[in-house]
Amino acid sequence: MNKTVNINLAGIFFHIDEDAYLKLQRYLEAIKRSFTDSQGQSEIIADIEARIAELFTERVQNHKQVIRIKEVDEVISIMGQPEDYLVDDEIFEDETYTSYSKKSTSTQSSRKLFRDTDNSYVGGVSSGLAHYFGIDALWIRLAWVLLIFGAGTGILLYILLWILVPEAKTTAEKIMMTGEPVNISNIEKKIKDGFENVSETVSNVAKNVTDSVSNAAKNVDFKKQSNTIKSSSKTFFDTIADVIMFFFKVFAKFVGIILIIVGASTLLGLIIGLLSVGVVDIIHIPGLDLLDIVNAGNTPIWLVSLLTFFALGIPFFFLFYLGLKILINNLKSIGNIAKFTLLGLWLISIISLIVVGIRQASEHAFDEKHIVKTELPIRASDTLMVKMVSNDNFSQNFYRHNGFKLAHDENGTKIIYASDIDIIVKSTTDSLAKIAIEKSADGRSYEAAIERAKNINYNFDFRENTLLLNSYLTTSTENKFSNQQINIILYLPENSIVYFNNSAKSYLTYQNYYGNIVSNENTNHFMKILFDESECLDCPEEDFKVDIKTEGLKINSKGIEIKSEDGNLKIDNQGIKAESEDVKVNIDSNGIEIKTDN
Repeated sequence: MNKTVNINLAGIFFHIDEDAYLKLQRYLEAIKRSFTDSQGQSEIIADIEARIAELFTERVQNHKQVIRIKEVDEVISIMGQPEDYLVDDEIFEDETYTSYSKKSTSTQSSRKLFRDTDNSYVGGVSSGLAHYFGIDALWIRLAWVLLIFGAGTGILLYILLWILVPEAKTTAEKIMMTGEPVNISNIEKKIKDGFENVSETVSNVAKNVTDSVSNAAKNVDFKKQSNTIKSSSKTFFDTIADVIMFFFKVFAKFVGIILIIVGASTLLGLIIGLLSVGVVDIIHIPGLDLLDIVNAGNTPIWLVSLLTFFALGIPFFFLFYLGLKILINNLKSIGNIAKFTLLGLWLISIISLIVVGIRQASEHAFDEKHIVKTELPIRASDTLMVKMVSNDNFSQNFYRHNGFKLAHDENGTKIIYASDIDIIVKSTTDSLAKIAIEKSADGRSYEAAIERAKNINYNFDFRENTLLLNSYLTTSTENKFSNQQINIILYLPENSIVYFNNSAKSYLTYQNYYGNIVSNENTNHFMKILFDESECLDCPEEDFKVDIKTEGLKINSKGIEIKSEDGNLKIDNQGIKAESEDVKVNIDSNGIEIKTDN
C-alpha cells in the first residue's frame, strides 16, 4: 500500500502517489537545473508548473482521485525531458532563430481561439483570429472594415467576440493560440521572447543616455518593467469592454432575481395549494369535496396532488436553483445524484398523470340509456297542462346543461343535483298519452354506464290533467358526476291539446329537434297536436307575407317580376310593364302604351 501526498501545483491541490510524487519532484528539479543560468528562470518554471497542473486536471475525474506514475509519465511525454532541449541564450539575439535545435520534434497541435492583447489595437480579436486561421492580422482588420461600412454588422459581431472569446493570459494559452505544442522548449522560448522585446525597448530608450545610466539600465528588474508596460497599455477600448461586461453582469443578476422570485412563489403556491388538497381528509377545506365528485376514475386525491406537485414543482425548483447560481458564483452544486433523482421523479410524475388522465377519460367512453315509460290518462280532445317543479334545497343559478351541484336532501344526505333535462313532444296514434323518462349516463363500460343511468332519481306527478315535472335530477355521490341527463318524451294523441307553463320554456327543445313538434316559443299557448306537427290555437294572426326569390322569378310585397332571355314582365302598384326585343307595353293609370321598333 503506497502513501499518498497532497501537493499544491500552480495553486491547485492534487492527491498524488508517493512514487509518482518522487518522480515528478525529480523531473521539476531537473527542469530547474537546466534553466539555472537562463534569463526569466522563475517565470519559465511557473508557466511549466501551470501547464503540468492543467494536464493533471484534464486527467483527474474528481477531486479525490489520486495521480499515479501513469499520469506523470503521460505528462512528461507531452512536456518533454529537459535534456531533449538544447537552448542557447544567444539564439534569442538572432531574429530567425536558426541556431535553435532539439533532439525530438513534436508535431504542431491544434490551434485554440484566444484574444491576443499583446498585438492588439482594440481588444485583440483580430490578432487572435489571425493566429487561429494562420493568416496575417491585416486581412482580418480589412474584413472588419468591410463589415462595418458594408453590411453594418461588424460592430455587433466584434463586440460579441470581444465578450465571448477569452484573452490569452498565460504563456500556455499564448502558445496554444499559435498552434504550437505546449512543452518546456516553447514555454522557455515564449518567455525569453517577451524578455527580449522588453530588453529591446529599454535599450532603444537608453541610447542617448550616459554610460552610468546605461549601466544602471542593465540592472533593471525586467519582470517589473514588463508588468509596467503591460499595465500601461490598457486602452480606452478596454474600459468600454469593462463597462459592457458590467452592464451584462447587472442584467444577468436581474434575470437571476426574476428566476428566484418566479420559482420560489410558484413552489410556495404549489405547496400551499396542492398539498392542502392532498391532506383534505385531515384539514377540511369547504368545496374541495367537489373534486371527489368529478373523479370518476376513483384515483386518490392525495396521489393526484402529489404527482401534480412533482410535475410542476421540479421544473420551477430548477428555475429557482438557476437563479441562485447566477447570483451566487460559488454556490455549491446539489450533485448529480440529486439532479438525476429529481429528473426521474419528474418523468414518473408526468407518465403517471398521463395514465390518470387516460383512466379518467375512459370513464366517459360509453354513453348508455335506460328508458321507463308510463301511460297518462290523456285522450284525443283532452287538454294537458305541463309545469316544472323546483326544489328549495337546489338552486339553478348555474349553467343548466353539463353542470351539477352537491347539496343535501331533506334527510341531510349529501347527493348530486343536476338540471340537464330536455322535454320533447311527439304525436302518436295511440288512444292514450305516454310519458317516457330516458335516463343516460357515462361509464368506462356498457355495464357501468347502464348502472349509473339506472341510479338516476327523477320524479313527476299527474294531478287533474296537470303534469308536474321535477326541474332537477338526483343521484348518489357514489355514482360520481358522469354527465347524467334526462330526456322527457311526451307522446300525445292526435287532436289533443297541450299547454306548457312559462316555467317549462328553458326545458323545451327546438322545433324538429329529435322530432319535437312543440318548441320553447310555444309556451303559454294552447297547442293542438296534429300528425307530426302542432297548431297554435290562441296565437295572434300575422300578416300574410310572401318572399320568393328564384332564377328569373321574384315575388314579394312589392309585386311580381319575371325575367327571361326573350323579355321582362313586372307587375306592381304602378301597373304592368312588359318588354321584349320588338315590343314594349306599359299599363298604368294613364292608360295603355305600346311601342314597337317598326
